[in-house]
Amino acid sequence: MKKPADYRQQIITKKKKIFPVNEELREYLVQNRRESNIPVSYDDLKHFEGSIPVRDKKGADTLWEVALYPQTDLTNIHEGLKRIYSILRTGGDSSVHKHLTIDRIDYCTFGNSNPFRIKIVNNFNDNYDYFYIKQADASRVYGLELEHILSPNRINYFIDKHTLVEEHIAGIPGDQFIRYYINNQEFNKVRIAKEFVKFNERCFVRLLGDMRSYNYVFDITPDFEEVQFRIRAIDFDQQSYEGKKTLYLPQFFKENRVLVELSLRLLTSETIQQYQKEERTLIARRSISSHFRLHHLVDVMDRDTISLTGKVKQLCVELSAHYKNDTFLDCTSMGEIVRNSLRILEEEIADE
Repeated sequence: MKKPADYRQQIITKKKKIFPVNEELREYLVQNRRESNIPVSYDDLKHFEGSIPVRDKKGADTLWEVALYPQTDLTNIHEGLKRIYSILRTGGDSSVHKHLTIDRIDYCTFGNSNPFRIKIVNNFNDNYDYFYIKQADASRVYGLELEHILSPNRINYFIDKHTLVEEHIAGIPGDQFIRYYINNQEFNKVRIAKEFVKFNERCFVRLLGDMRSYNYVFDITPDFEEVQFRIRAIDFDQQSYEGKKTLYLPQFFKENRVLVELSLRLLTSETIQQYQKEERTLIARRSISSHFRLHHLVDVMDRDTISLTGKVKQLCVELSAHYKNDTFLDCTSMGEIVRNSLRILEEEIADE
């Protein structure tokens, strides 16, 4: 982890190309029960007539808009969305959605995928939940699968043709945590710093890019003595796309500067290396325990096109220099680069 003096702003491609889900990836998803027929598609939801900006409690624009649909279409849309929610949560048991109501359909005007966010309410107790409907981008699907397999978190999602359905990942958005919560006197800041180091390592190993503070959340869990923290990625569009190595390291984004400085202030270089090693060991163990599923996914990813040739070549060169390993120079796809990164990780464990 670099010192603050070496800190720099990173440039991300503003509008990443959406890569289609090819037949081989679709077969993988079917085999792993990640595909289901749904009554409402992403394209169906795009046919709204107007919108109203969604503002936060302080009146600031959230970059989300409430989508307004013709009354004649609304009943079918709401019934279809409740059916999708029951598939997501209960495997399609429609009896559970009779007491649910679609409260709001929001559309995001920012980012690559322009998702829809569905707010659904339980009429019995007014409890609510969210889920998302997005364009099925291969980059994001690979990102979700790698997160599910290699991280400590499980991910619930499925696709249907060109539509991707995702559950809501609960937590405090990173930018809000940094602004409003990080100075909470009840929080052990060393634990925050430790988790940021481990999150930084998780992203780098599996090449998940663009982890600026609004693309992850803090999951906070009370423990019997102190609060535990886990940082969870919520945006997977930049899985193995960019060519610069540093774009896969959250520590280099200016939005994360507070967390970088906190980590460097509270942790010694030896402690940082210890936490990095701990995380790499955990990832390697998950990789080995999910060997067949992971390597099937990477095989599909290896034969897919999810980046530009120039970016692939640049990343090969930079990772070769980082690991001091020339095998990266022979890689011709992002999938092959991920495979090489994981192979190095598994060899580290085997040598211990």
